Amino acid sequence: MSNNDIMKKLRVALKFTDDDIIKVLSLVNFRITKTEIGAIFRNDDHPNFKPCGDQILRNFLNGLIIYKRGPRPPKTEGKEQS
Repeated sequence: MSNNDIMKKLRVALKFTDDDIIKVLSLVNFRITKTEIGAIFRNDDHPNFKPCGDQILRNFLNGLIIYKRGPRPPKTEGKEQS
C-alpha cells in the first residue's frame, strides 16, 4: 500500500476536505497548496499525479494527533522540591 493510498483512506474515513488537510498540516508548520493535495489524490496514471512522500504523510499524521488530542502539554522539570 502506497502513501497515496493511506492518505486517500484517511481522507475518506475522516471525511476531510482539502481545506481540512491544509489545516491539519498547518498545525505542524507544514505548508502545502490545494493543487499539490489534488495531485496526491489523483489516479496514478493521470499526468498530474504526484507521489505522496514520507514527509507529507509523517507531517499529516503528526498534525492529526494535534488536531484530535490538542497540543502536547509543556514538560515540567523532573522533581518538585518541598
